[in-house]
Amino acid sequence: MQPDEIVQRTEAHVRATLAGDGTGHDWWHIERVRNNARAIARHEAVDPFVVELAALLHDIADWKFHGGDENAGPRAARQWLELLQVDDAIIGHVCEIIATLSFKGAGVPTPMRTREGAVVQDADRLDAIGAVGIARAFAYGGAKHRPMHDPGQQPHMHQSFEEYKQSQGSTINHFYEKLLLLKDLMNTTTAQHMAEERHAFMHQFLAQFYAEWDGHTEDRI
Repeated sequence: MQPDEIVQRTEAHVRATLAGDGTGHDWWHIERVRNNARAIARHEAVDPFVVELAALLHDIADWKFHGGDENAGPRAARQWLELLQVDDAIIGHVCEIIATLSFKGAGVPTPMRTREGAVVQDADRLDAIGAVGIARAFAYGGAKHRPMHDPGQQPHMHQSFEEYKQSQGSTINHFYEKLLLLKDLMNTTTAQHMAEERHAFMHQFLAQFYAEWDGHTEDRI
């Protein structure tokens, strides 16, 4: 099977698998990550086939929706790629990227071994910040029955993946625990530049949010 056909069949598989998702981890998240990855990859010496497959399959079985099982994603990706008889080395590379891609807590390093992994990780992180990232954060928080904001609850900088997985904090706290950290965690120069405007917008959003929460917006009239 040719690479183009593998990509087309994988796209259809992911679309069907993630249909109906309302948590911000739907097909359109995958499409945006793929587009980000393509944009970044143009400036990197990478295998575009590996980047494409990893971007398409990176959330095929997210641990957040599989009982915290961090092996669910790589396992599902491997099963699919083996069905398509993809080369073993490529399968291993794609599954390694998926296994090491996710943010695991403010105090947990998540280095990527390959440039392909760095590109896909950056692409995924870009979709977690800015206007779309804000929308996704509140969609996920609502789906998990988490409060938007609790002024009495302080952000927690998780020092282990297990601690991060068990977090039940508010969506606003999630900005400080993850989203506002991502700009400085980008691997590539291209993603660093792409992240700057999105990062600044999140600060603007938070300033407006707090003003409305405290009822101070009338002071601007």
